[in-house]
Amino acid sequence: MHSRPRLGELGLGTGKKARLHRILHDHGLCNGTAFFLPYDQGLEHGPRDFFANPGAADPRYIVKLALEGGFNGIVLEIGLAEKFYWDYAGEVPLVLKLNGKTEIPSDAEALSPVHATVEDAVRLGADAVGYTLYVGTPVQDRDFEQYRKVRADAQRFGMPLIVWAYPRGSAIEAKGGRDSFYAVDYAARTAAELGADVVKVNYPHPEKTEGVPAAYAGQFAVQEAMDAVVRSAGRTLLLVSGGGKAGDEAMLDKARSAMAAGATGLIFGRNVWQRDHDESLRFVAELRDILAKYPTE
Repeated sequence: MHSRPRLGELGLGTGKKARLHRILHDHGLCNGTAFFLPYDQGLEHGPRDFFANPGAADPRYIVKLALEGGFNGIVLEIGLAEKFYWDYAGEVPLVLKLNGKTEIPSDAEALSPVHATVEDAVRLGADAVGYTLYVGTPVQDRDFEQYRKVRADAQRFGMPLIVWAYPRGSAIEAKGGRDSFYAVDYAARTAAELGADVVKVNYPHPEKTEGVPAAYAGQFAVQEAMDAVVRSAGRTLLLVSGGGKAGDEAMLDKARSAMAAGATGLIFGRNVWQRDHDESLRFVAELRDILAKYPTE
């Protein structure tokens, strides 16, 4: 197990430290762990993600669910944040997503364009901003350049920066795929190297070895892979994504493994709100029980 870094070890300026402390210790379980509810899928995947639970298409339902479920924060794109967050502003922290794309074009040369600013986040009362970085995309020079500007603004405004470190592109697909151990481990390290305060990654699959570098081609247990990803993030707090909806036990196992490895927390969206209301809260309570076992020392 890699011990989870404390805020005092992260080299943060006053603004970033204050906002992260508010997220981790004034909301959720208030024990240094984090559980975020992302709601950027309407842009990233289209309305199809709401078919399983039509009520989830209404942003008011989701913001209220974040409050009822005791989440540490909700992730919104700027349009929804401006129109719907004000109902519960200050009651649940806002993570403003600064970039995003539709799923319509091919991911072979994936790039998530910026459409909001850190200044927008300050205006809206956000406690953090989010940026999707496509690790391995052929257009990474453009991605890195727009990310550099976001990082500089986040530093200037004292706003914590959460990086969605997502392996994408034709080269990634030829080397194990986007959720291989190799790709996820590389993504965690890339976010740390490029100055993220928090990194969001997918759960690693060490069995996906076709085309990966030799160091990743051996036999690794799933827990070994998760432990390594947290180590690669170092003093960048790490969140594990829920991904597409799966069975309860599989998701609970993912949560247990992530927290045992030293992750700061979870960021589960579809696995929460693609259910009816009461079922969502029951599942959230089970996940909170896991997080409660891993307070920051």
